[in-house]
Amino acid sequence: MKVTFQIEGAAPVIIECNLGDNLLELARRGNVAIDAPCSGNGSCGKCRVKLIEGELDSLKSRHVSEEEWEAGWRLSCNSKVLSDCTVFVPDIASAYQSRMKTADLSSPKEIAIFEDCQNHLRESGIHFVNNFRSVVITMAEPTLDDTMPDNERFTWAVQEALGVEKVHIPYTVMVRLASTLREHGFTVCVKGELDGDTFRCMEICGPEDTAIVGCAIDIGTTTVTMVFTDLTSGKLLAKGSSGNGQIRYGADVINRIIEQGRSGGKAKLQNAIIKETLNPIIASLCKSAGISARSILRLSVGSNTTMNHLLLGVDAEPVRMEPYIPSFFAWEGLLAGDLKLPANPLAPVLIAPNIGSYVGGDITAGTLASGIWDKDEMSLFIDLGTNGELVFGNRDFLMSCACSAGPAFEGGDISSGMRATDGAVEACVIDKDTMEPTLEIIGDPGQKVVGICGSGIIDMISELFRCGIINAKGLFVREGRRILRDEHGMGRYVVAFPEESETAREVSLNEVDIDNFIRAKGAIFSAIDTLLQSVDMTPDCIDKVYVAGGIGSGINMHNAVNIGMFPDVELEKFQYIGNSSLTGAYAMVVSDEANAKCAEVAANMTYLELSTYPGYMDSFVAACFLPHTDRSLFPHSVQEM
Repeated sequence: MKVTFQIEGAAPVIIECNLGDNLLELARRGNVAIDAPCSGNGSCGKCRVKLIEGELDSLKSRHVSEEEWEAGWRLSCNSKVLSDCTVFVPDIASAYQSRMKTADLSSPKEIAIFEDCQNHLRESGIHFVNNFRSVVITMAEPTLDDTMPDNERFTWAVQEALGVEKVHIPYTVMVRLASTLREHGFTVCVKGELDGDTFRCMEICGPEDTAIVGCAIDIGTTTVTMVFTDLTSGKLLAKGSSGNGQIRYGADVINRIIEQGRSGGKAKLQNAIIKETLNPIIASLCKSAGISARSILRLSVGSNTTMNHLLLGVDAEPVRMEPYIPSFFAWEGLLAGDLKLPANPLAPVLIAPNIGSYVGGDITAGTLASGIWDKDEMSLFIDLGTNGELVFGNRDFLMSCACSAGPAFEGGDISSGMRATDGAVEACVIDKDTMEPTLEIIGDPGQKVVGICGSGIIDMISELFRCGIINAKGLFVREGRRILRDEHGMGRYVVAFPEESETAREVSLNEVDIDNFIRAKGAIFSAIDTLLQSVDMTPDCIDKVYVAGGIGSGINMHNAVNIGMFPDVELEKFQYIGNSSLTGAYAMVVSDEANAKCAEVAANMTYLELSTYPGYMDSFVAACFLPHTDRSLFPHSVQEM
């Protein structure tokens, strides 16, 4: 028996299967990208496929209308194969990985923010230098009168060129020494790292290949971004990004930990990030920069605690189980060869230290990049993504915590929600009289609406609240052309009618969606509130708010305050600092001092476990209104009636 996946815009994929096999699991087995934020429990409705031929045993779902069911649409997660069949996978199901809009230095604005963070680190006394060296050496060719062995001839030449006493030649270089020397007439380039009076050779190649490259990586739950840099000058050589291949195993870390615990799960999750995600990006950047992968002499990684575990193939189950103890906070001695990454096998892989089960190396690297560890002012650092992580403090102390905001900021748990790809509404203004929307849509001019991404949802809920269309509980209290109700009376705001959308399906925001998002924003605010309370402070004590993460680039800060997601402080205090995890990882790979400082920042940071902190749940419940049950906390929040 077999299933043929007809993928829009790609070649078909045929998978051999057995009677009763789950369709989503078959797609995962064949690396067919079907977005399943809920990891296949049927709650999100995003894993839609269309049955073209054959027979499936599928459960009906509220996510598929009767008309769509008759047309062949099914949820792959609750469909079992009953015969040879062909299913159509729409392009929107795979776009999350190929066309994700990310803060990956893809615009002059992002590059300027990236460079500004580096300049602040330099002002803090961080020198962007390292001990990696590349040098061209020439040796006399051996003769019958000069029978010195190759390794001694090579060692003497390196000692003279670099002024070192000892030269270490590892096995991977030694086995290629003779052939490389003779291929290039005993004039070669040698690359490696100085360690006191010793030079550790890592690569020997032709004299024309002198590049020594660092690779900085931010592994997010949803997206992966990467930059190549010249280790000598610090100059950026190439940059790129992709969706995290692990997405098909769930939008959040909990679902991925569960998947890892199943038979063969560790290998599946590790392959999804290394083979399917990192390796293709590295190959693409090597081609773009015109370098050999063996010229990558150091890599650095900023990622959350779970992503670190999944990357290394380490059991992550204890991370999600009380008392929430990860296998490691810091990891030293890891080499690219250990993970079979396409880089110099001897290249060290620097892992930014984790702080707790849900505050990982991405936050450590981001805190390093923000510079709050070297400031007198009280700063709040917020990283928004699939989860929300916070750091508060200054040069005297740093407190950190993480909140379970769920996948709402990435479009999960929202009926028409989607990630920031083509067709996503990323900004919105609503006319309070006509209640008609003006939308900003990701994609080329003329792109129609497919769904709503995180920044668009923030804008839309803020605008609905501002215009008095919804009340503080997120319930619809006005009527109009775009406000419809189902048979149970539940209201929804229609962003795009079927004839206005790309998919010929209605794109809307209903009361359940709004409630889910209110809970997500409530988790963010209550985490900030609890973190401040833990040091006996209030929002008035905040001098600066640094917002990082992919979603941060599109957030309208005024609207985020208006719905009670961020504290009601002066808007001038908010500053977007881009992908701070990638910025910190870049600093670590280029600068030995930055790498040491990142470890120091991690060691000096106190982790607050919100789930066990007294009063957190009360704070969370209070924040689950627009903007809050205590309106005095948000004097500038606006609702027009």
